Amino acid sequence: MASPGKRRETDLMKLMMADHEIQMADGDRVGEFYVKFHGPKQTPYEGGVWKVHVELPETYPYKSPSIGFINRLYHPNVDEMSGSVCLDVINQTWSPMYDLTNIFEVFLPQLLTYPNPTDPLNGEAAALQMREPDRYKQKVREYVQRYAKPEDFPSGSADDEEDDDDASSFSMTDSEGEDDVPLPGDVGASNPAGAPAADGRHL
Repeated sequence: MASPGKRRETDLMKLMMADHEIQMADGDRVGEFYVKFHGPKQTPYEGGVWKVHVELPETYPYKSPSIGFINRLYHPNVDEMSGSVCLDVINQTWSPMYDLTNIFEVFLPQLLTYPNPTDPLNGEAAALQMREPDRYKQKVREYVQRYAKPEDFPSGSADDEEDDDDASSFSMTDSEGEDDVPLPGDVGASNPAGAPAADGRHL
């Protein structure tokens, strides 16, 4: 079986080859980066774009990645301010058979398509989804328009001219900072209540 270091490199390359835009967080260090994530079609999140922070532990894939949304997302299972994600398949049932492509093409799209209000990180969103689903969808769309506009994430900015063509970079524009509430910081995801915590940032 491939070593953890080799597996990290391989999985990151697979994510790039699947046309996901990647921005390295610290030079060429494979263990930390950002991924541009598009809201699933036929959901209230459609049309939105999120910058997702990913940190791979040294023992990946035997330990799950830490992930967190950088720009705000209205969802029962995502902490609105920190961007932490409550997702069992990463928090508790992660397997080395999974890879980064599974996260961005299966796990996160399913989470946004089928929220679980019974295990919330955002209690307000969970209550609104259960009691007034139409208002919930409306608020999701409002957040998309305010915090997840595609134009705030241009591809291939001038600062990235020297980057490899396969690793297209992106950034948020200054317009995000004009809102009354600051954007969440660069954080990974936290464990839900009762989930075993390997470290302070591990899902």
